[in-house]
Amino acid sequence: MASASKSFLADAGYGEQELDANSALMELDKGLRSGKLGEQCEAVVRFPRLFQKYPFPILINSAFLKLADVFRQDAVFGLESLLVLCSQDSSPGTQATLKIALTCMVKLAKCRPHLSQSIVESLLTQLHSAQDAARILMCHCLAAIAMQLPVLGDGMLGDLMDLYKVIGRSASDKQQELLVSLATVIFVASQKTLSSEVKTVIKQQLENVSNGWTAYRIARQASRMGNHGMARELYQSLLTQVASEHFYFWLNSLKEFSHAEQCLTGLQKDDYSSALSCIAESLKSYHKGIASLTAASTPLNPLSFQCGFVKLRIDLLQAFSQLICTCNSLKTSPPPAIATTIVMTSGSDLQRCGRISNQMKLSMEEFRNLAARYGDLYQSSFDADSATLRNVELQQQGCLLISHAIEALILDPESASLQEYGSAGVAHATSEYERRMMSVFSHVLEEVESLNRKYAPVSYMHTACLCNAVIALLKVPLSFQRYFFQKLQSTSIKLALSPSPRNPAEPIVVQNNQQMALKVEGVVQHGSKPGLFRKIQSICLNVSSTLQTKSGQEYKMPIDSLTNEMEQMVEPHNDYFSTQFLLNFIIVGTHSITVESSVRDLNGIIWKTGPKTTLLIKSLEDPYSQQIRLQQQQGQQPPQQPQPQQRTAYSRF
Repeated sequence: MASASKSFLADAGYGEQELDANSALMELDKGLRSGKLGEQCEAVVRFPRLFQKYPFPILINSAFLKLADVFRQDAVFGLESLLVLCSQDSSPGTQATLKIALTCMVKLAKCRPHLSQSIVESLLTQLHSAQDAARILMCHCLAAIAMQLPVLGDGMLGDLMDLYKVIGRSASDKQQELLVSLATVIFVASQKTLSSEVKTVIKQQLENVSNGWTAYRIARQASRMGNHGMARELYQSLLTQVASEHFYFWLNSLKEFSHAEQCLTGLQKDDYSSALSCIAESLKSYHKGIASLTAASTPLNPLSFQCGFVKLRIDLLQAFSQLICTCNSLKTSPPPAIATTIVMTSGSDLQRCGRISNQMKLSMEEFRNLAARYGDLYQSSFDADSATLRNVELQQQGCLLISHAIEALILDPESASLQEYGSAGVAHATSEYERRMMSVFSHVLEEVESLNRKYAPVSYMHTACLCNAVIALLKVPLSFQRYFFQKLQSTSIKLALSPSPRNPAEPIVVQNNQQMALKVEGVVQHGSKPGLFRKIQSICLNVSSTLQTKSGQEYKMPIDSLTNEMEQMVEPHNDYFSTQFLLNFIIVGTHSITVESSVRDLNGIIWKTGPKTTLLIKSLEDPYSQQIRLQQQQGQQPPQQPQPQQRTAYSRF
């Protein structure tokens, strides 16, 4: 089949030399209208040769109209034609054409969801007979479509597993790449549950022909798709195959994180004691993992995003556990009998609920604080891909949802508004994880709305709604996105300040009656793929100074004289930027200058990328003012009277 396809592509213009332009066009039109797929594909492929042989505008326009009519009637047919032809050839030109066709398939499935099933079936059919290079691209296309739409059912797993067994018989580079790609498709097809049979087949193939790098990539994909049980087993098997202690600690942290998320899969609705036990077990593994993750970091690779994301997850689990305990306290510590009297005395209707009201207020503030911290993590992730940023945004929305539910059900049912927290709809979700999270958001909002303003707080129905909302959020397996493992775009800023001290611990000396010109220079450093996700439009430089220690007399100075707050936007040229600030240090003493940089992308969004640099300034009083001050102090002192001398026998001589 492959050789026949290659000869067909090479002789695509066979027979055209005996025909004139009109006759050749009629023959191709006849092939387009044929009921056989092979003749239709042949006609489509022969059109470029026709344009080369007869470059007449009228003929080209007529041919384009015929092709457009065919593709308008059945766009899937045109893509299937290219798929059949290009999947049998591994040449670079054919692979480039195949990439374009597969990209069009993904876009077509996104715009026309009703065509996605036929596209997926065509891809699965061609997977068995295609070349390895084409199979890899087709697996990427399948995974991209399946992440947008749930089109890969359990019935297709059998064909995928049979193909996985066949391709795992060789240890070539293409076969290793294909193992990873096909495993990704399998994970996407069975994101909710991964059967033991599928796990066994994948592990057997990895033990037979794969290397450690392939196993790690498959484990990484399992973590992205939420198959934490499979990921934990693969990370565990790789611990003894690395030579660096940093790699060991990194794999060990991933194993602990996967185990922590696996502990949350056994949560059940209305089973609150079991939920507390599962969260406690998960926190235990998370604390072990964050210790290993800290040990895996290096000065060149500090793993700041990973540490920040995991710390927020730990704090979120602790907040969930505390909220469930607070809800349970309604049973162990109900409102006192004198609650009505307390309400009349304090004037706060919330005191009718007893001590749970204050605890709920603290929980609401904790979830809002977590949402703000997720927002800070989002703003500091300039180099992250869109899926990672969306994942962080979903975690932030989950925190805001719980805080809103507490306010709407217990703290302030009358004024809480449900409209601003309305769901954006599941149709806009781009992954299975996002679809499930959006579904949970919608369900929780419906439950809160049904209880809001119907029952006086706090009842067992309110606390049950909050606990079930927590369980519903935790039952969705957390997705560790690409940026947690891989940094495709790298952007950093290096700052240089002038003047600068010879010794960083020593301050720069200035006089308080003069302004200091602070020059800030910087260079934007990029990785191998600059501007892959977003590009820098300008650099935002913020300079602030604070008084550390004051020396000399107390003066009543305006607040503006105590600090400096300045901000400038600078556009880099060839990744270099420079600007100056004029700073006042009127108060004599030691001041600390902080220079912080952030970037603004082409969409006008500010990203807190850093870095933050500090500089010490020692402000001294100028000599002239010091002399005048000393003279004034001497003039204010009373004149000293001469003391009478004591008369002695020797004073006369």
